[in-house]
Amino acid sequence: MADIMIIVWFAVIILAALIEINTMDLTSIWFSAGGLIAFILALVGLHPIGQIIAFVIVSVLLLVSVRPIVKNYLKTNVISTNTDRLVGKVAICTKDINVGERGEVKIDGKFWLAISSVEEDIMIDEKVEVLAIEGVKLIVDKISWE
Repeated sequence: MADIMIIVWFAVIILAALIEINTMDLTSIWFSAGGLIAFILALVGLHPIGQIIAFVIVSVLLLVSVRPIVKNYLKTNVISTNTDRLVGKVAICTKDINVGERGEVKIDGKFWLAISSVEEDIMIDEKVEVLAIEGVKLIVDKISWE
């Protein structure tokens, strides 16, 4: 029985690693690590139930605790640009922004296409706050002085 479990855990390690290579989601790799622990326990002769329990505990603990840290550390698809600094700033409307249509705002001496985040028209010379950037347009909200 011990020889079979050694083969099973070796297969789990390889299979989970192959899945991780193909998905790059940082999910399956933790099952490879759990399989490695179970493989070592099988080599030293621990009962198969103990191996399975160790596999499940190690895999789940790594998945829940380490994956978020590693995923955050390896964020590579976030492209930071200096336009991010516009979010939260105040701009002046230079062309009316009607509901469902694009208008224009001026911020830091540059003109941007803009759309309103709410169902409310924004008129020329009104002040707006930049909430977000979507492509080449700003999502803005009128600043109310109430």
